Amino acid sequence: MAKYYATSSIVYTNAVPHIGYAMELIQADVLARYHRQKGEDVRFLTGTDEHGTKIQRAAEAAGQEPQAYVDGMSEVYRDLTKTLNISNDQFIRTTDPGHKSAAQALWKTCAKDIYKSDYEGWYCVGCETFYTETDVPDHVCPIHKKPLEKIKEQNYFFKLSAYTDQIKEVIKSDQLLIRPSTRKNEILALLERGLEDISISRDKKQLSWGVPVPGDSTQVMYVWFDALANYITALGYPDGEAFKKFWPADIQIIGKDIIRHHAAIWPAMLLSAGLPLPKALYVHGFISSEGHKMSKSLGNVIAPQAVIDKYGVDGLRYYLLREIPADGDGDFSWARMEAVYNADLANDLGNLLQRVQVMFVKYLGAIIGDLPQHSHDIQPYQEAMDQLRFDKALAEVWLLIRGLNQYLEEEKPWKLATDDVDHLSEVLHHAVADLVQIATLLMPFMPGTAAKIAATFAGGVARPEVGILFPKLEADAIEKTEIQPGAK
Repeated sequence: MAKYYATSSIVYTNAVPHIGYAMELIQADVLARYHRQKGEDVRFLTGTDEHGTKIQRAAEAAGQEPQAYVDGMSEVYRDLTKTLNISNDQFIRTTDPGHKSAAQALWKTCAKDIYKSDYEGWYCVGCETFYTETDVPDHVCPIHKKPLEKIKEQNYFFKLSAYTDQIKEVIKSDQLLIRPSTRKNEILALLERGLEDISISRDKKQLSWGVPVPGDSTQVMYVWFDALANYITALGYPDGEAFKKFWPADIQIIGKDIIRHHAAIWPAMLLSAGLPLPKALYVHGFISSEGHKMSKSLGNVIAPQAVIDKYGVDGLRYYLLREIPADGDGDFSWARMEAVYNADLANDLGNLLQRVQVMFVKYLGAIIGDLPQHSHDIQPYQEAMDQLRFDKALAEVWLLIRGLNQYLEEEKPWKLATDDVDHLSEVLHHAVADLVQIATLLMPFMPGTAAKIAATFAGGVARPEVGILFPKLEADAIEKTEIQPGAK
């Protein structure tokens, strides 16, 4: 059995989750479910990043000890995976004792590339990142748009510069495949300028909340050396059976703001440790809100639960996977959400399922029996999935859905019920076969919806008790009858 190891990034526990991170979890979940469908042995990891200055300050602001603070926040994110119907096999916390000891083991393995020196530079607490004068001549964080902090202290450094050429080669050759290609070009441009050695620890006097540096009680690991290690510590690095089986990762899903860490620092750490590199990075974009960057001050931050409360889990999953471009940034608007929900989900799919089920019960006594073989070519869907184009894959499924709607309009089974019962049976059996195939294709994207479609025809019987997939939110809700000619 082939293995497939997928990871999302682990999320900072300094704030409640927003829709952007929900999208990343959902994207990773789609890939995990798709590869399980293919019969592969899948391991899907997500979790929380719980050390560093940002976390320590958030705990202080909340009037809590760091451990108590991250315990509560980590549970919020664990609950989110359940709310979003995420099928992760493991949830790692960087405060887990096993992670701490394994991260220290990785540090020791990389010791030949670690040295101690004085550091003076510019630091963003929000990014937990040090920036060079070249990166930020105005001393303002390019991500958070806030002034950087000047830090001067003695730290441990990692010889990142020594791995510039090797990393450049593995990315150019697609040994480490980066998608979309725009992100590959972005990191290659950075590599062309050359990598600089990076600070990988902090003085404990300045930051006490972190993994202790092996052999030096005055220092704690800089959060990225600690955090990036989670992808292997979760597998039992250095000698766990899961590590031997599943590493290297087949896909790592991250946001574009942390591409430098995952496409430069992380590969260098692995090369230093003599470990294989992940096979691929998928770098998603950002989501704006009503055309504006999400911001607490603007009051336009979208909470996943707010969308779910109105449109359901699969409504949110569908929007984020279909409406947000897989190769760039996208926008969430409530008006667009409602339009997509009503048109694509309530009308195209929900209405279709109900009309077929109702007509099967009314005209054929609900008994389905054997179904015809599928004839639809799903190669475009498979190619889109292989290219990590979630939006295109769903577009292919909707071609089948709309094609089936059109087929019913042309065949007019409500007329065949009085004119040609044999052909009526052929038409409705064809429709059920198509819906079963559609459910299979939708399962990675909308598992709850796919399960309901399958349940509607389970055991060779049309079952009205499964109910409506996506109730319309307007006054003219879908009627629980077969759809009349001309309706869609």
